[in-house]
Amino acid sequence: MTGPNRMRPLADFAKADRARTRFLLTDIDDTLTDHGRLPGESYLALQRLRQAGLVTIPVTGRPAGWCDLIARQWPVDGVIGENGALYFRYLDAERRMLRRYVRDAVTRAADRLKLDRIREEVLATVPGAAVAADQAYREADLAIDFCEDVPALPRESVKRIVDIFAKYGATAKVSSIHVNGWFGDYDKLTMTRRFLAETMSIDMDAEREAMVFVGDSPNDAPMFDFFPRSVGVANVLDFADDLRHKPRYVTKARGALGFVELADALLSAR
Repeated sequence: MTGPNRMRPLADFAKADRARTRFLLTDIDDTLTDHGRLPGESYLALQRLRQAGLVTIPVTGRPAGWCDLIARQWPVDGVIGENGALYFRYLDAERRMLRRYVRDAVTRAADRLKLDRIREEVLATVPGAAVAADQAYREADLAIDFCEDVPALPRESVKRIVDIFAKYGATAKVSSIHVNGWFGDYDKLTMTRRFLAETMSIDMDAEREAMVFVGDSPNDAPMFDFFPRSVGVANVLDFADDLRHKPRYVTKARGALGFVELADALLSAR
């Protein structure tokens, strides 16, 4: 694990360690984006990183429908979606999308019936909560919006949503905008390991010193804990009290500008 749970400024990220980085794993919302938008600076940073030879992989809570577009059109090597429920990788030479899921279609359909019951209880008992606008494009989880397209809910309401998922035996993780819940023993970290092994024959445990993960919120905690070179964009400090596992380093800038700050730091060391 990362050792002492203490966040340090990105300036402390040694040049030699940055130079050894070969893989960049990144959250999307409020890490690559600002206020729900992907600025050109973030997209260009992804392109520069990939052109420099870094394997770049978004690891997100966003839905399968978004992941299809990201895998096809962004300058990335694949995408892990719905907090680890799936990965997509577009094979350019074959003009074919590689899609893998933790749970099969029959199991996901059964899960959906249980998630529908959770949705009904959340909407009936947590004032102001809403089903996320991207729910129609999800294949494995339920996303409850607490501040993306609704007025921000108080912390106790977010906790109530998490508790309702737990009542039904579901896993629930809090991002910067949603509470995502699902059935199954997986998360961002487990699917990242599977993606690297199955698509690139990479042993993540053996190579983690060559990997950087960057994120911003509590659902990134397993990644912060596992990778010794984890980074939080500055808005991660908003969740400092809720993070059991914190990133090793923190950028000066928030959101997309923090991601660009990290990209520049990695590229300048090469």
